Amino acid sequence: MSPPSPERRRSLDADPAVIGGRVRSLREERGISLSALARLAGVGKATLSGLENGTRNPTLETLYAVTAQLGVPLTAVLAEPAAAPAVQGAAVHATLLEVFTDTDATYELYRMRVAPGPGQLSPAHQPGVTEHVTVFAGVLRAGPVDAPLTAAAGGHLRWTSDVPHSYAAVGDEEVSASLLLRYPRS
Repeated sequence: MSPPSPERRRSLDADPAVIGGRVRSLREERGISLSALARLAGVGKATLSGLENGTRNPTLETLYAVTAQLGVPLTAVLAEPAAAPAVQGAAVHATLLEVFTDTDATYELYRMRVAPGPGQLSPAHQPGVTEHVTVFAGVLRAGPVDAPLTAAAGGHLRWTSDVPHSYAAVGDEEVSASLLLRYPRS
């Protein structure tokens, strides 16, 4: 069996047709054209069209870029949390554990692994989104691209993720961590 292609390795463990339908609905509810959303998210119009039609299995980076422009958390386009969708990027593999809300914010809690080797660049989220990472094993370098933070097992990182940010395991050990994203309500 040949290894999965980079596109497949970086894809989501969810039904592309369901994800695409949710993206289209959110876009239409906001009165944004396909072309405008593609431009704002920095993705090709054909890529976005394929995503909405369910003919492309979207990458984590693409979905974060699109949901940020729509002003919604990633889970707004994924399967229900009970399905425990797993998302995978270039270095990060995360499994959604829970989505919860309070009067001020929506939260997504993930179990996260970061593979050693090249890191992962993540696009900016919508304004005010924060990420909170607790490291259980390994050493993680993560945060804004221009000012990354580092934490070893037992450490915690926090940053505002409305700028491009990255994740990388430091050394040869896989990082095991929890990731909590906080999306403020508008």
